[in-house]
Amino acid sequence: MKVLVSIIMPMFNSEAYISEAINSVINQTHINWELWLIDDASTDKTLEIVQSFLNVHTNIYLIKNDTNLGAAITRNKGIEAAKGDYIAFLDGDDVWKPEKLEKQLAFMEANYCDVCFSSYNLINEKGELLNKTIKALPTLTYKKLLKSNYVGNLTGIYNAKTLGKITSYNLRKRQDWLLWLTAIKKSGKPAKSIQESLAYYRVREASMSSNKFNLIKYNYWVYRKGLGFSTIKSMYYMFLFLFEHFFIKSKQTVITNKI
Repeated sequence: MKVLVSIIMPMFNSEAYISEAINSVINQTHINWELWLIDDASTDKTLEIVQSFLNVHTNIYLIKNDTNLGAAITRNKGIEAAKGDYIAFLDGDDVWKPEKLEKQLAFMEANYCDVCFSSYNLINEKGELLNKTIKALPTLTYKKLLKSNYVGNLTGIYNAKTLGKITSYNLRKRQDWLLWLTAIKKSGKPAKSIQESLAYYRVREASMSSNKFNLIKYNYWVYRKGLGFSTIKSMYYMFLFLFEHFFIKSKQTVITNKI
């Protein structure tokens, strides 16, 4: 397919992983892409590493934040600069499989869907498989997504030709969930998934949830601030979220020895 895909990659102190993430884009079998790297005021060698890619690839671009602005504003800068027919996301510590874009674009065209995502594998900080796969729901409605975020952001892609550019609400956490809620609502159709795993999500100790209870407040703000629900309605959806997360969504994780 000839369509241009814009890939949005926010970075912050990503020196240990950024080369692998960028190379997973360069190695895509769909070759018509542009990569927007947005650095959120890194203090390590991230920019030095990135420069080596900029020197070689004319379809890789860099935007630098003078101060740390957070994931939402950082991603939005890339989205606003993007020129692609489709917009996809990959964080600076995650990895795509080579046929990720090609398979999703063909699937979206064949199934007339505006929003697509896929299953993905979990890896550790060393890039080793954790023998766990997060299985994507075959079809995802707005109503179902309201209960919990079922889209792995590293697998999500939306059709900017039909939906226009959709940006993130400025929350420090869970802003990607709001983006996919907006995309599905604007589409008026459910999102559809590829059941095959197309990416690797890196589980990092620094982001692992000894902080899970702290993240609950960000889930609440998705409803209260992001969606503008009343306090009572937000609390109601928080109850639904907790039930969905602990009793239903957990079934997405499949133990596997396969890549």
